[in-house]
Amino acid sequence: MMQRSHADLVARQSQSPSATTALAASWRRSLLKHGLDPADRRRPDRLPHHELAERRQAHERLLHVAAPQLDQLFNLVCLSGCNVLLTDATGVVLDQRVNDADAAQFRDWGLWQGADWSERSQGTNGIGTCLADGRQVTIHRDEHFHTRNIGMSCMDAPIWGSDGRLVAALDVSSARADQTERYNRLISAQVAQTARAIEAVFFRASFPDARILVASDEPGEAAALLAVDRDDLAIGATRAARRVLGLEREGALRPRPAADLLGRQDDLAGFDKAERAAVTRALARAEGNVSAAARALGIGRATMYRRMARLGLGGK
Repeated sequence: MMQRSHADLVARQSQSPSATTALAASWRRSLLKHGLDPADRRRPDRLPHHELAERRQAHERLLHVAAPQLDQLFNLVCLSGCNVLLTDATGVVLDQRVNDADAAQFRDWGLWQGADWSERSQGTNGIGTCLADGRQVTIHRDEHFHTRNIGMSCMDAPIWGSDGRLVAALDVSSARADQTERYNRLISAQVAQTARAIEAVFFRASFPDARILVASDEPGEAAALLAVDRDDLAIGATRAARRVLGLEREGALRPRPAADLLGRQDDLAGFDKAERAAVTRALARAEGNVSAAARALGIGRATMYRRMARLGLGGK
């Protein structure tokens, strides 16, 4: 009876023009756009083993850098009957952490590797709605679209790739019937923090030969990181940095001088900046020894001193 009333409630709210919350919007998408039935009790579809292996291979670098973060998150929530999941951008579960004692329940729910938890497939749920909206969400028990999912609570955060596009969702789902919304908020905060950490590590791994700079010191929910090559050109930026600096929202980044983006000003221009950078690097490698730096640059010591004076550099 309770399940039938839930299905009726979802159907009414989904079709009500006065329902304007984000949850109602998701229910409406599930019912009207995706044509789902809230009373449908079928488990989520699961990919065949070979297809899941192919997806994992395609996301090998992400899975590699995320693994320690998933382990750490699971260590924090495992005693409260939680399952930690990492999906791709389509909502397919690629990796998970779960206690043996809780595995049967989560497997029965379909919260398992290879399962499709997109909103298109399962209606409103933590993973699918997080990916559909591109934001952190908590879907608590009867906020789920399908009646078969109302026994779980799901806390999710998106993970953005080095190209500014959505690449994954991080999910913690609870099997406990006594899970409170207050406790969900604590877990949700930890999920968001872990998602940001994965995003930052993944960004660094995507630009192994670049210097990584913090593009903004303003407090925020995500790291604003900039990847800079050996010519001091910005060649990559996290989604947060793209937003802060007004760069392309997603896709390849048009190389720009990092100093221009970060608002660093000096009195030099053009080739003088490049020369100063080259002289500074040579001095640093020679630990300030002008003669050794001059030899490294292939110029005489006197010439080196003249250039240093013109460029406003000192030495010994």
